[in-house]
Amino acid sequence: MDKNTPINTEHQTFESLKHTSEDSEFWYARELQTTLDYSRWQRFERVIKKAIKACEGSGQLSENHFTQVVQMVEIGSGAKRSTPDYQLSRYACYLIVQNADASKAVIANGQTYFAIQTRRQELNDDTGFQQLHEDQKRLMLRNELADHNRQLAAAAKDAGVETIKDLGGTMPEDLPTPDQSIPQLVRAQKKLENDD
Repeated sequence: MDKNTPINTEHQTFESLKHTSEDSEFWYARELQTTLDYSRWQRFERVIKKAIKACEGSGQLSENHFTQVVQMVEIGSGAKRSTPDYQLSRYACYLIVQNADASKAVIANGQTYFAIQTRRQELNDDTGFQQLHEDQKRLMLRNELADHNRQLAAAAKDAGVETIKDLGGTMPEDLPTPDQSIPQLVRAQKKLENDD
């Protein structure tokens, strides 16, 4: 058997559990529970709760990824009973697999699957980034940096850390802007070298 077979099998199983609704995709936790080899809901729900904490710890709204729902399930002779469940985003599934019992082969394969998918997305993002014009790259990076700085400042404030501004220093965004940008300097340097 090829060493990639378990990962491919888990990928097919994971993707086959996917539901779609109004241009969004989701998975039901109880269906995922069975696939991840958890026989008792209570144990699997503990993993879900850990994943929710990880989600919130990363600054995400857990409600966007873990939606509590009630499913009607058949209990025999045509009778139905309401059962609590979750609709999970792909990110929620990732967090669940990361917080589950890695000693189970299916969990280890799931972790590998998500690691591979993450790397593929990074490569796609990098390819897309490389196709941008320099000004677009610069703007994208500046916006990302500004967003991270806002998050860092908020975390520092919550932790009671004083900022540069609080200490009487000059904030980076208030520093003077140079006459030439880095790419302009590089081009000028290359031109000087070519003239020599």
